[in-house]
Amino acid sequence: MSAILGKKIGMTRLFDAKGKVVPCTVIEAGPCFISQVKKNEKEGVDSYQVSFGEKPERLVKKTERGHFLKSGVPVGRFVKDIKKPLIGDLKLGDKLNVSVFTEGSFVDIIGVSKGKGFAGVVKRHHFGGGSRTHGQSDRLRAPGSVGGSSFPSRTFKGQRMAGRMGSDRVTAKNLQIVKIVIDSNILVLKGKRLGYVQIVTSKKR
Repeated sequence: MSAILGKKIGMTRLFDAKGKVVPCTVIEAGPCFISQVKKNEKEGVDSYQVSFGEKPERLVKKTERGHFLKSGVPVGRFVKDIKKPLIGDLKLGDKLNVSVFTEGSFVDIIGVSKGKGFAGVVKRHHFGGGSRTHGQSDRLRAPGSVGGSSFPSRTFKGQRMAGRMGSDRVTAKNLQIVKIVIDSNILVLKGKRLGYVQIVTSKKR
């Protein structure tokens, strides 16, 4: 098992052996640094704190500067905890790059979906909306009934309604690594991904 952090830097397309177009996402994956080694006896978990990118100096807090000074690595812009079995036996300050992966292998991409703000039920849950005729002037994108008046006389928990859409933790499974450029820390993945992501070797392969 292997894991690393990265960010999407663009989209491209490649051609497979049959000449078919394959849409791909270009991800800058690393270099990442081990900024803290957490142990079960002290922190209650066996994991590594992995940092990626460099935070602008104007945004760095004193506590962050002191924390990263101990490991001797730059203050990371994107920081995540990764369990030890995923990336083997490493020491404080060690570097990770794309060489931990191989072309053709499959990975899971973990990230945060794009925030859409407040959205209605048609956009958020793909409701069909109300009737377009018979005098229904304002029911086109309405949710309809959310609970009967006589029974159950309440709205069930989990009822699909309008609300905040997106900004959720999402895992895209079994994405193939089409190409690796070790010198530039580039991973080219099949399909479309967004933002800052965590790349983990797929468990199902």
